[in-house]
Amino acid sequence: MMRGRDPATLELNRALGWLGAGALLAGSVIGTGIFLVPSTMAREMGSVPGVFFIWVFGGLLSLAGALSYAELGAAYPEAGGEYAYLRRAYGPVWGFLYGWQQIAIGKTGSIASIATGFALFLGFFFPWLASELGSVGGWSFNGTQAVALTTVIVLTAVNYLGIAVGGNVQTVLTALKVAAILALAALVLSSGGGSWAEFPVLAAEQGKGGAALVGGFFAALSAALWAYDGWNNVNMVAGEVRDPQRVIPRVLVFGIIMVMAVYLLINVAYFYALPLASLQHSTHVAQDVAERLFGPWGAGAITIAALISTLAALNGAILSGARVSYAMARDRLFFRHMADLNPNHRTPAKALLLQALFACGLIVLFGHDKLAFERLFNFAIFGMWGFYGITAFSVIALRRSQPYALRPYRVPGYPWVPLCFVAVAAAFCCSMLIQRPGDTGLGIALLIAGLPFYRFWKSGTRDSCRGETKPQD
Repeated sequence: MMRGRDPATLELNRALGWLGAGALLAGSVIGTGIFLVPSTMAREMGSVPGVFFIWVFGGLLSLAGALSYAELGAAYPEAGGEYAYLRRAYGPVWGFLYGWQQIAIGKTGSIASIATGFALFLGFFFPWLASELGSVGGWSFNGTQAVALTTVIVLTAVNYLGIAVGGNVQTVLTALKVAAILALAALVLSSGGGSWAEFPVLAAEQGKGGAALVGGFFAALSAALWAYDGWNNVNMVAGEVRDPQRVIPRVLVFGIIMVMAVYLLINVAYFYALPLASLQHSTHVAQDVAERLFGPWGAGAITIAALISTLAALNGAILSGARVSYAMARDRLFFRHMADLNPNHRTPAKALLLQALFACGLIVLFGHDKLAFERLFNFAIFGMWGFYGITAFSVIALRRSQPYALRPYRVPGYPWVPLCFVAVAAAFCCSMLIQRPGDTGLGIALLIAGLPFYRFWKSGTRDSCRGETKPQD
């Protein structure tokens, strides 16, 4: 309820219904991954049935995570998502470290990465974007970075106008991109220009064996989990969802099932249009499929679909990410003015601005060098999946520590469903430690670097950072 015009006393507006929440989930998950990762999965698995197995397996694992988050979101429907659950289950330091990771590189790095992807897709129509616009002291700045910066600024401004406006934009963009993907699948499968020869299970004889199969399995699974990532964004905006006890569980569960169905359908179209060997060496699968069957106009059409898809994913990341720093500030674990809401739009305007500044800074510093930018984001993945795992385990921790809390939705198959997801998250992190020790080391160092800042805010040594609001229970 609005208690006045003072930004520090306003509350978030519960204006996001099931349609907007569903669009946030689908729009955040279906991003660039479905246009890129099938070739990686085909190379690693070596067979068509193997690729479909990974898509189903990855979807079921994501569903296990979504089921766990559904219980948490229904029981504690407030802004911040994982931050709120970790703070309750393990103490404020764990919530702070999650928020620190999101602000420093996790969510801001994701926003910068998606925006850069949008600019790269746009380069299909405007190749000159890759050219250098200027340099200072050997540091170059190109058109791709300029487009990425502009896109982040524009969508931040859109979300400043309110959760209803941001949700409506998300709904439109998500509807357009799902329609485009389904249209591509329908056109490809009805074209008569492909082949079903490699679909039978017998095609698995092309696959690998032994240790190579195990390594290929985890590499392909990593690609699939990246394509499914983003469903947790719904929990971050739980404080703005109408009837969250009913909407959040339904959106999480049915949303993941819908996304998995879309992914399987478009992969059927991919493998129908391209032989396995061709798809393994494709760097832009969807564009190659469209160009092969429909010519240059097909490649252009699918690039437009990829642009819309990327915009939806970016809007979802911007909309949800600012709620973490907002929640931290409400609990006196961040600059207190990050908890201020715009009196007209009831949005965390200052948190949105800070998020945009961090994301734009990453684009400026690292966006000119694709390899450096990818490496920067790689070391954030370790922290993201580590927090996914311990958040899912908080379902068990909170049932023990708060047994009488109201839980409108309870995860089915408890405790095995959350434990299954925790095990996968742990295995994923261990594989990253082995395969990318440098990147994961940087990720761990980043988390440790947050501890002095936690001590600073927790100790209340600066009154200006403490605020007057009390932490939410």
